[in-house]
Amino acid sequence: MIKPVGSDTLQPLFVYDPDEHHTLSHEAESLPSVVISSQAAGNAVMMGAGYFNPLKGFMNVADAMGAAETMTLTDGSFFPVPVMCMIDSAAAIGTAKRIALRDPNVEGNPVLAVMDIKAIEQVSEEQMRVMTEKVYRTTDPEHPGVAAFNSQGRTAISGPIQVLNFSYFITDFPDTFRTAVEIRNEIAERGWKKIVAFQTRNPMHLAHEELCHMAMDRLGCDGLVIHMLLGKLKPGDIPAPVRDAAIRKMVELYFPPNSAMVTGYGFDMLYAGPREAVLHAYFRQNMGATHFIIGRDHAGVGDYYGAFDAQTIFDDEVPAGALEIQVFKADHTAWSKKLNKVVMMCEAPDHQKEDFVLLSGTKVREMLGNGIAPPKEFSRPEVAQILINYYQSLN
Repeated sequence: MIKPVGSDTLQPLFVYDPDEHHTLSHEAESLPSVVISSQAAGNAVMMGAGYFNPLKGFMNVADAMGAAETMTLTDGSFFPVPVMCMIDSAAAIGTAKRIALRDPNVEGNPVLAVMDIKAIEQVSEEQMRVMTEKVYRTTDPEHPGVAAFNSQGRTAISGPIQVLNFSYFITDFPDTFRTAVEIRNEIAERGWKKIVAFQTRNPMHLAHEELCHMAMDRLGCDGLVIHMLLGKLKPGDIPAPVRDAAIRKMVELYFPPNSAMVTGYGFDMLYAGPREAVLHAYFRQNMGATHFIIGRDHAGVGDYYGAFDAQTIFDDEVPAGALEIQVFKADHTAWSKKLNKVVMMCEAPDHQKEDFVLLSGTKVREMLGNGIAPPKEFSRPEVAQILINYYQSLN
């Protein structure tokens, strides 16, 4: 199986030993504590689950700036985005060297992790501007990722962490949330050697489904891991439970047995386009995938990124040898009226725009809200019915 990034074996930060977990949980209740941001909580979950291997905890400002500017930490290791814990004030910490980090997304703010503090630093507005610009390629406050990143405090606390739970993900999505450890174990149990991963924050239309089949066929893969984001999205995006149901129905009906796993991970979407594509590839390698599909405008939002920036960044900016996972570069896929099948648009040079079945997201939402299924060339009817039920429930 492919090695994790930066180590021979996966080193998740979750405390799995029951006795140690009990002792640490008891200690945490007596420690000074801070409620962290949702973005920091997602970072803790990803470290606990092994996806951010081999990070040991939250980055200090120097490492965060290195990740933002060159994707290289001060020790020379590779990481594509800052992983920070920024709070409004360190007053509650005082002189403590060990604190509890509390979950902002669960009622009662239970302890999510325990941190050994190595540094408490102020992040300047110039440093925030540089990190924002480098990671998101914009400082526009209307960009949802920029808004979330900059809404955090300016006091960065850093140091190694021990993770005690996986926030709401394991309770709200018990059939879908999986750690990188669990996915690696299941890949081994299934006997898969070559695995392609597909990222989604939306239900999968027919074009997405066919793109997965194309990648599996062309790469000669044993299996597909559909890996959906379960964390916070921007307003208007379809909730994770609805997306989960739609994807599971598609896999049940249209994929051969033992060819696809439906899984999810606990993280808030960054909408960082190219840089987030690199992060996605990073943690897909950690979960055991050998290949990763990156299509048009991957992890993008609005008009902030070029259609294929999320592909070219791997050639132009990712340091050589940083990742072993291979990228399957895909164009936009759509149903060809001429060929009566889904194709990559770049592979149909004799086609005009009107030769494809193309529907805007706005048009699809309008149809679903009115109880009308999109054409079968766009969406599987069984999937469309799940989405119709959801949109009509909003009325």
